This record gives sequence, C-alpha cells and structure tokens, in this order.
Amino acid sequence: MRQVRLFNRYVNVSYLLLAALEFGLLMAAAQTAVVLRFRGDSLALQINMQGSLPAFVGFALILSLTAFAMRVYQARYKEGHLGMALRTLVAYFLLGGAALMVLQAVIPAFFMGEGVLGLALPIALAYVTALRWLFFRTADDRNLARRVLVLGAGHRAKILLDKLGGVSRPGLEIRGFVPGSGDAIQIPAELLLHAADNLLETAHANDASEIVVALDEQRSSEGGSFPLAGLMDCKLDGIQITETVSFLERELEKVEIDLLRPSWLVFSGGFRVSTRRDVTKRAFDLAAALTLLVVAWPFMPLTALAIWAESGFRGPVLYRQERTGHNGRGFMLVKYRSMRTDAEKEGKAVWAKANDDRVTRVGRFIRATRLDELPQLWNVLKGEMSFVGPRPERPEFVGQLAEQIPYFRERHRVKPGLAGWAQLCFPYGASVEDAAEKLRYDLFYIKNHTILMDLLILVQTVEVVLVGKGVR
Repeated sequence: MRQVRLFNRYVNVSYLLLAALEFGLLMAAAQTAVVLRFRGDSLALQINMQGSLPAFVGFALILSLTAFAMRVYQARYKEGHLGMALRTLVAYFLLGGAALMVLQAVIPAFFMGEGVLGLALPIALAYVTALRWLFFRTADDRNLARRVLVLGAGHRAKILLDKLGGVSRPGLEIRGFVPGSGDAIQIPAELLLHAADNLLETAHANDASEIVVALDEQRSSEGGSFPLAGLMDCKLDGIQITETVSFLERELEKVEIDLLRPSWLVFSGGFRVSTRRDVTKRAFDLAAALTLLVVAWPFMPLTALAIWAESGFRGPVLYRQERTGHNGRGFMLVKYRSMRTDAEKEGKAVWAKANDDRVTRVGRFIRATRLDELPQLWNVLKGEMSFVGPRPERPEFVGQLAEQIPYFRERHRVKPGLAGWAQLCFPYGASVEDAAEKLRYDLFYIKNHTILMDLLILVQTVEVVLVGKGVR
C-alpha cells in the first residue's frame, strides 16, 4: 500500500481512509445526539438541526485532532487495542471535551444544543470503536505495515537490526539490507539484497515505502560512497528517506546514543525552547501540582504518622537530599523517608537495589504506591522541578555517569520531573548500564516534549502506580 505525504510525514493510505471514515462517523454521532436529545420536541429538533453543519464539523474536527495528538493509531502497534482504546478515551473525554466546551462557549455557531455534547461524546466513542474493530478485523496487517529497505550492511546496520530485535515487528517489515560500497558485512547473508545500480528499482522490486540510511561511510564527496543521486530519485518518487538514529527514535521512542553523532543533536528536529512553551509548561506544572496536592492531602499526614510510628516516634519523617537540576544547578529534593536513618552510615552515596534491606516496612509500601514522592510537590511549586521530566540524579552519581556515558549531561537541559518518560519505559535504574538506557528515553523526551506528551505521560503513570512497576 502506497504512502502519501501529509504535514511533512508519510502516512499509509489505509489509515487516511480510516481517518476519513471516522470523521464522517463523528459527524453522525453529533447528529444522533441531537436527535436523541430533542426526540420528543419536533420544533426544538428542527431548530437544532438547521444550520448545525458548522457545529457537527467542529465536533468531528476537534475529536480527530485530539486523537492525532494522543497518537491513537500508533498505539495500536505499540500498546495493542487496549492502549488504542484508552488513548481514545482520554482524547475524546478529557482533551476533546474540554476544547469543545470552550469552543461552544466562545463561538455560538459551534453550539449543538443544551446537553447534546454530553450525549455526543459516548456515542462518538461507540461508533468509532465499532468502526476500528471492523477495519482491523478485515484489513490485511501486511498492507498496513511500513515496508522498509535498509541501505547499509555494516556496523550501523547490525546495531539497527539488533535494536529492533529482527526484521519484523508490529507495523514494520524490513524487506532487506542493501550493502554499501566498502561495507564490512555484518548482516546475515539471507537478509542481504544484491546491490543494484538503480536504488529506485530495488525499492520498487521490494515494494518499499521507506529507506533507512545505515551506511558506515556517508561521505558524498569524491571518493565517498554515499549514493546521493539514487536516494534523491527515491525521495522524489515519494519514498521516505530516514537516517538511522531518527528511524530508531521513531520506532523505539528513545534516542540510541550508540549511533549518535554530535551533529544530530543540533540539526535534527526538536530540542526547541521558547518563552511561550516555558510559560505554558510552568502553568501546567502549577495546575497539576495543586490538583494532586488537593487529592492527596488526606494521605500525607497519615503517611507521616506511619513513618514516625515505625521509628518509635523519633527520627525524621522527611528526607532531604541534594540533586542535580536544570542546567546542572543543585537543589534539595524532599521525600518521605522510606529507608532506615543509617542507610548511608559510611557517608557514601549508594545505588538502590532490588529488595534493598535498608527500606523499612512502611517505606516499602509508600514506595510501591509512590506516596514517598508527594513532598516533591513542594519542589514543583518552587520551580526547582517540573511535574514531568527526567528524574533528578544525585551529584555524586552525575559526575561518575558523565565520565562513562556520552551525552549524559544533556539530560539537564530541562527541569527534572516528578514523573517521566524513562520511568514509564524502563524499570528503576541501579547501575551505569541502566542509567545509559534511561538516558536514551530522557533524550527522546527532551527532544520531543510538549504539553500533550506531558499529559500522556501522566495518564500512563497511573498504570505504574497501580502495578508498582519500577519500584525498588
């Protein structure tokens, strides 16, 4: 199935068809809600149906945009049908519902009638869920998958293959590897394609919709091996051309530092900062922190009392520890104490470990439920932390890790967070290797973070709290 370019991204035609069908069903859901709301009053029904086309279009457009913002379609391959359904629920009822209420209050033409919106949202969810079930039941997954040709068969191509875990994964199929001139072949022979003089013909022969450039040598000057003309032919034919790090970033939602060249950080998209973004994120932090504070306030004195009682009504309830924050500045992080008071009696910073015997009984519970993190709301309110961001590390570990892991200090380009992308995607880190893996996810967040991504992380963090994922 061919792809078309839309908003600087290549989109499978099948998904465009699904989106168009969903748009029509969303408009039908709004009309159904009007009929149900005013079914006993023919005059009111006639009045609300007449001239309501802008309102129906606005309803469908807002919900379609929020679904796109929540990456609903990508979730099908990464999180399954349940993940797709949960993201749609948040997109429609939280983001879409709020946007539509504001829109209807500000622009009268988008008002569908008293009480209609409350009916239209669940009807829209039901209609769209039924459509997707039918679509994915009848559609051929092989046609929906991106068919990829990898240009290169050396070291970078081997890392790419290892990171993906094979040539096939949900939504993606690697058709083969085309060796570059001078490549030291590291790809199994059965995956290699004969190098062709015409790269476009090779792409067409393998029905490729994307080419990933994984050449070890990428010079295009005299004596180099970069096939500039062939790649331009493919790009002008509508085949997406992607660099290795960007491809793996998209597929794995992390930045592979093993393949990263310093120039990529500068020239790739993302890593943008603006005054508007800073103001918006600060407002989001304050709103989220105050909301959680109101919800969690009844549990905070009970947590403090439990900690104090377990220690014989003596010893500190709170634990203060220096952490490294935005641009390397230090600050004092506040948590409920979950370890014994002599946890670091030798005065040296120690990594936490699985089943750490320094953790108290109460501490084990408040760590599993994340109650120990609640005092950090004070750090958020003070502006030392953000609600979402990389977890702050201790200065002792930062110096050690920066010497062993390239680009480690780049994680301090944003404020540290109470919740984070790395915590969702990777268990609690307790070694240099774990810190390197978490850095991959932190760099992905720093590069791509938006308020919508922050909201998505908060929604998914609920699962982490419920199942105790990543607790040590």
